Amino acid sequence: MTMKIVILFEKIMIKTYAVILIDVLLLLSSIICNIIKEIYKLCMPDAEKSVTGEVVLITGTGHGIGKGLALKYASLGATVVCWDINEQGNNETVEEIKQNGVSRAHGYRCDVSNREEVIETAKKVKKEVGDVTILINNAGIMPTYHFMDHTPEHIKRIFDINVLAHHWILQAFLPNMIQNNYGHIVSISSMAGIFGLPNIVPYCSSKFAVRGLMEALCEELRVQNGGKPLNIKFTTIYPYMVETGLCKKPLYRFQSLQLISIKEAVDAIVKAQRRNIREVSIPSYWLYINSLLRCLPRSCAENASDFLKIGVDVAD
Repeated sequence: MTMKIVILFEKIMIKTYAVILIDVLLLLSSIICNIIKEIYKLCMPDAEKSVTGEVVLITGTGHGIGKGLALKYASLGATVVCWDINEQGNNETVEEIKQNGVSRAHGYRCDVSNREEVIETAKKVKKEVGDVTILINNAGIMPTYHFMDHTPEHIKRIFDINVLAHHWILQAFLPNMIQNNYGHIVSISSMAGIFGLPNIVPYCSSKFAVRGLMEALCEELRVQNGGKPLNIKFTTIYPYMVETGLCKKPLYRFQSLQLISIKEAVDAIVKAQRRNIREVSIPSYWLYINSLLRCLPRSCAENASDFLKIGVDVAD
């Protein structure tokens, strides 16, 4: 009797190991296929999809990247919804769009750090404009102080605008995207969300949080859909320092590492969204450099940082 049990147990174990082996081989074949597919896409990128007729909601449109994105999408035939706490700057963006011969622009004053205000403004947008199909979380702030000089109010405000606002806005607009099985979510993180820098510690941690939010949310929706991605695309953008006024005292060793223009950033963001690229840095080489340095000892990254002297000085 004992021998029969042993034989039966051995058969079960053999079958279990065989199943695991088959699953491992299938996993490896899937990984190889996906690597080949991504290499092909890198060499032959997808054509930029049309955004004509899309309803694009952008936060932080009163100036900088947000304003540039609003103007760009309007010029491509999209209906643009502009959100900013700065009502005057936001209205100026809407008026500039309309002066360019485009009437499909709508401005709303909204404090994105206030959940109740986000929900109420979202209801107005749905009623007055329609379902948002492209959502761009762009609004952000970047106080520059030594970590111990940041007040509790500084830190809370950074996270309210740079992180929690993304959650409130997503909860307001994502349900319709899921219901319609259609949409695109773009979040503006930062290269400071890829590697840490001194004098902007809370800002870095907030931008790291945006990266985690986008990755986790995309994966959650995929799992909820039985392992298959919904027709809702995700794009996370990691810009280097941009000429928006946020970075008042940039540090760099080489002239080629000066602040990038708003136009360069806007063009790269729109291109990434229209090509359904999941993650992109601006300039694009920064993600590759980071990936390489992450494979090396930590001291190597520190050596590179000391050599390049990139960073942000503290505010006066």
